[in-house]
Amino acid sequence: MITIKNRHTDAMIYRSETATTVKAALMEGLALGIKFSSANLRYINLQDANLQDANLRGADLLVADLRDADLRGVNLQYTKLQYTNLRYADLRGADLQDADLQGADLRDANLYGANLQGANLYRADLRDADLRGANLYGANLQYANLQGADLRDADLRDANLRDANLSSTILERVRL
Repeated sequence: MITIKNRHTDAMIYRSETATTVKAALMEGLALGIKFSSANLRYINLQDANLQDANLRGADLLVADLRDADLRGVNLQYTKLQYTNLRYADLRGADLQDADLQGADLRDANLYGANLQGANLYRADLRDADLRGANLYGANLQYANLQGADLRDADLRDANLRDANLSSTILERVRL
């Protein structure tokens, strides 16, 4: 039996009687239409997972392995909480290498130090996201909205920034 809990309250979001891994329980729950907003998914291996259009709003994906995952249209936007200062989807140190994030909602997400090398962020909404120290080498950011995002110390070498919205973006010490 696997239980996925809320990152803030420790309340149960979903319990699987048949899954043997958190990844399997998550996939099972998503197939049933369960919303995993604010889920505690720290350090989870979701490599190659199909999470297209999933609601992971405010989820804790600290150091999660999301390499080659299908995250098209996923909602990883912040969650405004009354009783805590934690308001963002936490993807600090997450590995999103070659992940497909087309049209993903990453507004206010914390991607500090995340690996987005080769990721497809075409038309992704990254407004006010924390991308300090992120590896965006070779990432596709075409038409991405990076308005107000913090890209200090990020690696943007070979990234496609064609038609990206960079207004008010912090670009100090960026590697180009």
